Amino acid sequence: MLTPAFIARLRALLPPGAVLFEREDLVPYESDGLSAYRNTPDVVVLPSTEVEVAAILRLCHAESVAVVARGAGTGLAAGALPVDGAVLLVLAKLNRIKKVDPLARTAVVEPGVRNLAISEAAAQYGLYYAPDPSSQIACSIGGNVAENSGGVHCLKYGLTVHNVMGLRALTIDGRLLEIGGAAPDAPGYDLLALMTGSEGMLAVVTEVTVKLLPRPERAQVVLAAFDDVAKAGAAVGDIIAAGVIPAGLEMMDKLAIEAAEAFVHAGYPMCAALLLVEIDGVNEEVSDDIATVRAVLKAAGAIQVRTAEDEAQRLKFWAGRKAAFPAVGRLAPDYYCMDGTIPRSQLPYVLTRIAEMSVEFGLAVANVFHAGDGNLHPLILFDANVPGELHKAEDFGGKILELCVEVGGTITGEHGVGVEKIQQMCHQFASPELQRFHDVKAAFDPGRLLNPGKAVPELHRCAEWGRMHIHAGRLPHAELPRF
Repeated sequence: MLTPAFIARLRALLPPGAVLFEREDLVPYESDGLSAYRNTPDVVVLPSTEVEVAAILRLCHAESVAVVARGAGTGLAAGALPVDGAVLLVLAKLNRIKKVDPLARTAVVEPGVRNLAISEAAAQYGLYYAPDPSSQIACSIGGNVAENSGGVHCLKYGLTVHNVMGLRALTIDGRLLEIGGAAPDAPGYDLLALMTGSEGMLAVVTEVTVKLLPRPERAQVVLAAFDDVAKAGAAVGDIIAAGVIPAGLEMMDKLAIEAAEAFVHAGYPMCAALLLVEIDGVNEEVSDDIATVRAVLKAAGAIQVRTAEDEAQRLKFWAGRKAAFPAVGRLAPDYYCMDGTIPRSQLPYVLTRIAEMSVEFGLAVANVFHAGDGNLHPLILFDANVPGELHKAEDFGGKILELCVEVGGTITGEHGVGVEKIQQMCHQFASPELQRFHDVKAAFDPGRLLNPGKAVPELHRCAEWGRMHIHAGRLPHAELPRF
C-alpha cells in the first residue's frame, strides 16, 4: 500500500478530486475490458494536462513507485490491470483535439480523445481517421497507440502504426520525448514504431499527431454466404490473389452470424460462414473491383452473393459486424475473446482446428475476425459460475494462440500481450529475443517502473513454463525455450 504521506504529495500536485484513494472510488478501475483479471488499485490519479502528468511521473520516479497508464479501459489483454503498490495514471481527462489541419491532412490530439471523435472533427473537411476498432465509439487514441490497434479497415489502410505521424511522450522521470515528424526514410532508429504497441512500458504518451485521409468517392460492400467455414477462409486468399485489396475483409461464423442478426437485424443470411468485402475508391475502380470480387466469391463456392444496394444497407451490414462482440455476450454468461494472427493461407486449417478443439474442450466458440490480414478473434463461451470453466477457457485460448505460432503467425494482432498472453510469449520467443525486449525496456525505464509485469515475461518464468509443458506432454523437448 502507498503511504498516506505519498498520497498527500500526489494531492498537492493536482486539483481537488483528481486523486482517488477511497475504495468505493477505486473499484471502477480494477480491470480493463478483460474483466476476468481484476485488481483494485491503491490510488488513481486523473491529471488534466501534460504538466501534471510530468509532475506525477517525477514524484513516482523519485520515490521508486511504479506507474500503470490507463486510457478508456477498453483493452482486452489486461494491459491496464492495476499493480499492487503502483499509481494508476488515468489519462481520460487529456481529451482535447488541439488542431485539425485540412491542408496537411493531420490532426493533433491528446491521448484521451476517442477514436471516433477524430473522424467526427475532421468530417467537415471531407477527411477521416482510418483505423476503426470495433470499440471506436469509446476507445481512446492513446490506448490505440499503446496496443497498435487495427479495425475492420486495417487491411487497406493499415494499423495505428501506419497512421500516426508523431508523438509527445514522457519518460518515467518526467522528461519529454518528441518522436516522429521526420521523413519516413529519415536515418536513425524508428522510435515511432517502437513506441506504438509498447503497451505503456516505455513512456506515457501525452499527444498524438495522426494522418487523415479524404473520404472515398464511393464505398460498397459485398456480402457472401458459405456453407463451409473452410471455403470462406480459402476465398479470402483468392480475393487478394485476384489483385484486389479491399478496404475491409471480415469473416463471421454461424454462431457469430446468428448472434449479430438477432441483435442488430442486419439482414444476414443464416449460413456456416459470412464474408463482408468492402471496396472503396473512385467510382470506376469500385465498379471493376466489385465485379471481380463477386466472380471470385462465386468461384470459391459462395451459396449467396449480395451487394449493398445503398449507403444505408452498407452501414447496416457493418453494424452487424461491429456489434458482434456485444451480441455474442447474449449467448452465454461469459466469453473469453482471443486475439492471434496467422498467414491468410492458413485460415481454412486453423478454423477447422479451432472447431475440433471446441469439441475437445466442450466450450462453444464464435469466430469473428479481420480475415484480410489473418487477425483472429475467437470468442470462447463459458460460465464463470461453473467451477473450472474459466480455467478451461483460458487453457483453450492458450492452445489457439500456440496454434497460431505453429502455422507461422503470432500471439497477438491488435489487443497486445498485457497479462493475458504473457505465458504464450514463452512459446513464441526464445531467450535471446526476450532478453532484447528487456534491454529495450531498460533503455527507456531502467528502474522498471512503467507497467511492470506486463507483456514481456521474465526468463525464469519461461523456463518454468517450458518444464511444466514437457511434464504435461504438451511441448516436445526440442521446442523448450533456450536459456
